[in-house]
Amino acid sequence: MREPILKVNNLHYSYGTGNPALKGVSVDIYKGEKIAVIGSNGSGKSTFFLNANGVLKADHGEISYQGTVINKKNLKELRKNIGIVFQDADNQIIASTVMAEVGFGPMNLKLPREEVIHRVDEALTYMNILDFKDRPPHYLSGGEKKRVTIADIIAMKSEVIIFDEPTAALDPLNAQMLEDVLVKLGQEGKTMLISTHDVDFAYRWAERAIVFDRGKIIADGTPLEIFKNREILKQANLKRPTMLDVYEMLVEKKMVKNTDAYPTTPKELKILLENNLYYPESSVPMI
Repeated sequence: MREPILKVNNLHYSYGTGNPALKGVSVDIYKGEKIAVIGSNGSGKSTFFLNANGVLKADHGEISYQGTVINKKNLKELRKNIGIVFQDADNQIIASTVMAEVGFGPMNLKLPREEVIHRVDEALTYMNILDFKDRPPHYLSGGEKKRVTIADIIAMKSEVIIFDEPTAALDPLNAQMLEDVLVKLGQEGKTMLISTHDVDFAYRWAERAIVFDRGKIIADGTPLEIFKNREILKQANLKRPTMLDVYEMLVEKKMVKNTDAYPTTPKELKILLENNLYYPESSVPMI
């Protein structure tokens, strides 16, 4: 039986106000999964991420990484292997140059200087920002800052990467850049969890969707299963992806055959239309 890379069991967490932000969250994350974590603001997504990364300490519950229960003694191992890219890059960037910023994590691992330099160059090259290495990160554009924060995690060689609303405040060009990076990371077998309000992105990118509502997980399944469940969507204040509505409308109007091959992108929809156009028996298709 496959063992989860990250196991969360009955996690509870409350902030200083005493109001519970997490109420018994349990979930298993497996190596290589691409998971969209969705739900309305205040549903517990970010709090869950900060607990999973070891930034916050749960009031009750247990987190295991690679089969080992995390405690004070091995917390560093969790933070090393579970990287998080925050929504606001300015909250993550602390160094005076891009090179120092990306090298900060590896240096804290007490790695040899040569290894730190190698990791930094590798991460900057990966994110196509090697030319920025001597520049102050706070003077970069929003999209460039986002690349730097992702390079931070790549340099740490984290096995699990958490993205908290990664496309927030990004223009379409940089949002596409980010999605291209996510595809590349997925091809390399990285485990990724991404919180997002963009249901169209979650629908086309994720293999699994976890829905939070008021500090609890209320649904866990494939994006198609989740977004077809109107009761879950209503409870979590989520809308349906556009491509899902378009496909079902075409089937309802008998413009395409119902093959249950739900398209998630315009390209997939185009292929579907080319191969599954519906022609009533009484009509003759035009040539």
